[in-house]
Amino acid sequence: MEKAQQALTENLVMMKLILCGSEQPQPQPELVAQISQEVYNTYFLVNIVDNISYVDLELQTGDKHETVDHLINEDEIVIKLVKGYESPDIALFCGKLLRECIRHEPLAIIFFERDLIFKFFEYVEMSDSDIASDAFKDLLTRHQASCFKFLSANFDRVFQAYNRLLESENCLLRCQSLKLLGELFLIRHNLTIMTRYIGKPENLNIMMNNLRDQSRNIQFEAFHVFKVFVANPNKTKPIFDILLKNQQKLVDFLSNFHNDRSDDQQFNYEKDCLIEQIKELSG
Repeated sequence: MEKAQQALTENLVMMKLILCGSEQPQPQPELVAQISQEVYNTYFLVNIVDNISYVDLELQTGDKHETVDHLINEDEIVIKLVKGYESPDIALFCGKLLRECIRHEPLAIIFFERDLIFKFFEYVEMSDSDIASDAFKDLLTRHQASCFKFLSANFDRVFQAYNRLLESENCLLRCQSLKLLGELFLIRHNLTIMTRYIGKPENLNIMMNNLRDQSRNIQFEAFHVFKVFVANPNKTKPIFDILLKNQQKLVDFLSNFHNDRSDDQQFNYEKDCLIEQIKELSG
């Protein structure tokens, strides 16, 4: 086994030199094209992914456009890479390759169309969630129009899963998820997504609970989402009723909220505006 693994590694190193070149000499286009075509024709990438734990270098192919087209036609490769998150010994390697895939919109769309993105809700809750979190964030923020289309068509399912992250016992995961949600709301494509989310009272309750969390980082990230509920000029009646019912408690709470951030002018301005908006609520 060791000899076979060594031979495989040596051959892959040689392929990489031919495909990518070194400082001298530069890659030869004819050889690059020939090897790349053989890679596509022989299910080489599928076999590499299936045996990725035996490979100790980063695989690259010559023409990125051809590689993207090949992966679109052989999307089982992407599916296998996603499943790689379930194996700690190859999760980091698969994560790097998946982030490279996600850079290309036609490949990112595979994650949406095949519902692979829902696997990420499971993977980010694993102990080593940072590996999956980077790819998860890229999926939700890089290709904004495609992501908006997916979120619109799967709103209830997506945010039912997302809210579980916002109520996770993993404080780091909860903080990262709150921050990402705030970033999603800043994307112009997601205006209607944001409006639907902040119209639901259960989402406001989650945010108010996070505002009172023991973690100051969680409190701070929750504040930036909570303010969107308050600032919305077209609040739904359930949202308005919750805010009005808790009006004085919210004013008192926010008046003493992170007062040690005196040098953060933007935060203090937003907090003052939020307090005034809550004070102005009337039934």
